[in-house]
Parts: sequence; C-alpha cells; structure tokens
Amino acid sequence: MTIEQLEQLPPPEGYKSEVVDGNVLMTPRRTVHWQLIRRILWALDDRFGRHTNVLSEVPVRFPGPHSYCPAIAKLRDDAKTDSEGRWHPADIEFVTEIISTRSAQHAHGPKKAAYAKAKIPVYLVIDLNEGKCHAYTAPKDGDYTTATRVTFGTDVDLTQTPLNLTLETAAFPRDGGPPRQRPPQR
Repeated sequence: MTIEQLEQLPPPEGYKSEVVDGNVLMTPRRTVHWQLIRRILWALDDRFGRHTNVLSEVPVRFPGPHSYCPAIAKLRDDAKTDSEGRWHPADIEFVTEIISTRSAQHAHGPKKAAYAKAKIPVYLVIDLNEGKCHAYTAPKDGDYTTATRVTFGTDVDLTQTPLNLTLETAAFPRDGGPPRQRPPQR
C-alpha cells in the first residue's frame, strides 16, 4: 500500500494510521493520550496564544516512506499547506509523540531520525508506561545533538530552544492511572 492509498482510507474508529519505514501502523487512541495532548496544548496556548498554528494527529509526509501523524506539531506562524493541502516538515518547530511500550521503538528510531533530518528544533517523546519525557533538541547532520530525560513531576526545560518554554509535567497522567489534577496557575 502506498502513502497516497493510505491517505484515502479512513482509519478504524479510535485509531490513527501512519506509515513508518514503509509499514502501516495502526495505533489505538486512549483517554490518557488525549489528556496529555490537552496539557501540552494548554502550555503552548499559555506561551504563544490561542491562535498559534498547532496540529494534532494530522498527517505530515517526510522524505522516504514516512507519513507521520504526530500527537502535536507546532508550525511556524507563516506555514502554509502545499497545493495538495499537505504541511511541509520544514515548517514544524516542535513535535510531540506520546508512546507506550509497543510504539517506543518507532519514536526513538525512524521517527526521531526523520524529525532530525527535517531539522525540527524540538522533538518531545512522552512515555506513558515509564512516566518519562525525552526531549531531543539541536538537530545536526540528521541526528539530535542534545537529549534530556525527565520523570513526570520534573519540568522539561525548553527555554534554550526556539520554543522558550518550560513544560510542567506534574499533572501528566500515566498509562492506566487516574488523571492528575492540573496544577494551580501561577
């Protein structure tokens, strides 16, 4: 199946579909996934305003046999779709993947490589099972030169990146656990 054919087929309800290394992956969407997306969107809204250019689980084609639907992608303010309505990877400033045990190999392997080759300045992997965030920054020569890992409850310092943002993780829910309360506003 080609990427074009996949884009014509709707995924089954409750799933997202992506092409990773030429293989079609179908990932179930769970409540905890959406809870994390909301918390990151709140942080982006607080930093950039409600009209910032953000996508969630919208397909983006990367060079080679890759069509990814990042949990979150923040685009440059002036980003535009091409004539076929597709976003260009060069317009992405920040991407987040929310993973579980089964999807970890893709997030830390082919997706990380594709995002680094596209020079996406900040790639954040949120691991639901381990309760950890992996922040990859400073892409150079097809890889990220900086990697930071924190456990939920420790802020992710992205102030030295184009985002200039500190992401609070104290309220991040873990897979299988109850959602945590949003911390009080400062």
